[in-house]
Amino acid sequence: MLLASAVVVWEWLNEHGRWRPYSPAVSHHIEAVVRAGPRAGGSVVLGQVDSRLAPYIIDLQSMNQFRQDTGTLRPVRRNYYDPSSAPGKGVVWEWENDNGSWTPYDMEVGITIQHAYEKQHPWIDLTSIGFSYVIDFSTMGQINRQTQRQRRVRRRLDLIYPMVTGTLPKAQSWPASPALAASPAAPPCSCPQCVLVMSVKAAVANGGTGPLQPPAARKNMPSGAVKLPPPPGPGAKPLDSTGTVRGPTKTVPSQAIRRQASSMPAGVTVGSPASPPGANGKTGRVALATLNRTNLQRLAIAQSRVLIASGVPTVPVKNLNGTSPVNPALAGITGILMSAAGLPVCLTRPPKLVLHPPPVSKSEIKSIPGVSNTSRKTTKKQAKKGKTPEEVLKKYLQKVRHPPDEDCTICMERLTAPSGYKGLQPTVRPELVGKLSRCGHIYHIYCLVAMYNNGNKDGSLQCPTCKTIYGVKTGTQPPGKMEYHLIPHSLPGHPDCKTIRIIYSIPPGIQGPEHPNPGKSFSARGFPRHCYLPDSEKGRKVLKLLLVAWDRRLIFAIGTSSTTGESDTVIWNEVHHKTEFGSNLTGHGYPDANYLDNVLAELAAQGISEDSTAQEKD
Repeated sequence: MLLASAVVVWEWLNEHGRWRPYSPAVSHHIEAVVRAGPRAGGSVVLGQVDSRLAPYIIDLQSMNQFRQDTGTLRPVRRNYYDPSSAPGKGVVWEWENDNGSWTPYDMEVGITIQHAYEKQHPWIDLTSIGFSYVIDFSTMGQINRQTQRQRRVRRRLDLIYPMVTGTLPKAQSWPASPALAASPAAPPCSCPQCVLVMSVKAAVANGGTGPLQPPAARKNMPSGAVKLPPPPGPGAKPLDSTGTVRGPTKTVPSQAIRRQASSMPAGVTVGSPASPPGANGKTGRVALATLNRTNLQRLAIAQSRVLIASGVPTVPVKNLNGTSPVNPALAGITGILMSAAGLPVCLTRPPKLVLHPPPVSKSEIKSIPGVSNTSRKTTKKQAKKGKTPEEVLKKYLQKVRHPPDEDCTICMERLTAPSGYKGLQPTVRPELVGKLSRCGHIYHIYCLVAMYNNGNKDGSLQCPTCKTIYGVKTGTQPPGKMEYHLIPHSLPGHPDCKTIRIIYSIPPGIQGPEHPNPGKSFSARGFPRHCYLPDSEKGRKVLKLLLVAWDRRLIFAIGTSSTTGESDTVIWNEVHHKTEFGSNLTGHGYPDANYLDNVLAELAAQGISEDSTAQEKD
């Protein structure tokens, strides 16, 4: 028994072992079903209160939640908090993600923050509850004690979580009370998800004779959706549970220290979960156990058609033989039925994002053979003083006395006519024409000088047609630091070698004359950025060329982010990096058999090749 008065918060367990709270509206919905007792069927369809949770069903007898489109299982719990705490006042504390959205803190963290806020403390250190963060109320910011990185936090008001009074049951007991258990049955809901839940319950309780459906549901049922296998025969005992189910697979970690997700194998064997005892104290598995594998699959097919017709989203889930994809609702329901019957089930689970390697001690970090030092800072290379644009371009051009009758692709005027460029006046005649010595493309010299003046003015020139680079191209990367070393872990697809880890660090600052908005501040999101290469011969070659690109300020630039839309921020500059260590969910991880060749081609497009390393030494 618990205290006489408490706030009820329903929570689910994520893969990091943290209990994540449902919203107040969802908790009210679940609590209403709990208080209705067995007449509500013992299952909660979350899509009825929040459309984003449409794939999820909670089974109150097993205190688990099942995701219908993937078959993923997670436990849930009914937790109690002081009515004077944050959930009892409708207060929600949230932190800002990198994409600008807001994520609520775990309930105990939010309560701790709210308590300090009410006491008018200037700040609260969360170390005592296991998080390396400080919340500064004066700036409404979260500060990482290790990296000093700051995020915004906010306090908002929502619904008050449901309140319970009097003698409270334990967290996982259901029905809520004997009085409720004896209540008369209420008309069942006729939505497709409830029809599915109720029909599965009826099918297994009646030995598989047929689903229990409300009249309205029968009229709207798609053809062929209710055909079930024949009865399993006499002697079958009823099952008092639908099987075990779990909670949402989409997790939003509330702290950065829980972002490292452990890798999960593609196929996971699901054993036979222990069914909770029913009212009569019997386990109630015999009805399904008497069905053979074929009849179980037929039963699952019939029940899953309701979900398929209702538009539940599909994701790749392999069938029981692992030979081809099937509808995930079918695979998930089949898995529950077969698992309840004690038969082996093999379903795939959604892969997990693995950004970082396992922790590495300082003694395990080694320098890279053949590569000097372990870090370097940005150096800004300028064109030699005294060189005018005309003098720089002169060494790359050959004058053309009789230009062909075709367009200059810079000004789009005929080469036989004067340049159509109307900008600053270079000190050359507009009718002069030149040919680039290596690629042979022809332009007005006037146009080439104007193009050079509008660029980085670093002594290099890039053909606007074929992108051939003349001289040494440099970029506009802001000041920062590049670190590189070996760690004793292997990347997926490269099991025979260690890993080169690159760490880029660029602080925010003020834009210089070479940047889009000189004198304006720029942001630097997501730093330090960790990137990974295999410690193979080709991987070391890529690293050496990336060092050249770093020295030439070509790895990053200042511009507009393609992911967030933020302007005046540090962005990648056309040289792709792998930022996932143990997965490839975003396309920025391993295995990727073509990555090293692709990045070598991208570096070559920036004028960086094996010859470049020799040039840097010179």
